[in-house]
Amino acid sequence: MAASKETHEDHDASTENTGKSNHDPQFKAKVSLPEQEIKTLEEDQEELFKMRAKLFWFASENDLPEWKKQGIGDVKLLKCKEKGTIHHLVRRDKALKICANHCVTPMVELKSNAGSACTCIRNTHADLANECPKPELLAIRFLNAANAHKFKAKFEGCKKEIGGREKKGPK
Repeated sequence: MAASKETHEDHDASTENTGKSNHDPQFKAKVSLPEQEIKTLEEDQEELFKMRAKLFWFASENDLPEWKKQGIGDVKLLKCKEKGTIHHLVRRDKALKICANHCVTPMVELKSNAGSACTCIRNTHADLANECPKPELLAIRFLNAANAHKFKAKFEGCKKEIGGREKKGPK
């Protein structure tokens, strides 16, 4: 027992001395990695709209259908410079995983949620966020009603632009 008390006291004395010394807890990395540019394949796209929001999808296959959170990140409307198509894209923060990716068409309806002016709801015929396209019911909740209104206005403008281009026909 005496031996264990001595080691304990020695330990206490050694920790007292460290407070007085100029100890630097910084360590040098054993391996240095060069910074790399992350390609998102959005480089050839023109950003028409970008705002942070939460994305939800409606899980109707459950016993009790409910809204499930898909992710939090930037909601974007991107126009392909080469083809002129417009995509609605949502990526999760930090991981940059795609939560929603689908084309904006004139037939797509963007509706307001009955209980919240901050939320927009829409059906997609083919959400391309996962490996196989499938129809989804999505909801986007913005911080406030003004942000939701800005998104709706830009989305409707994109629908009109695509509709006008379709009426003119291919060049």
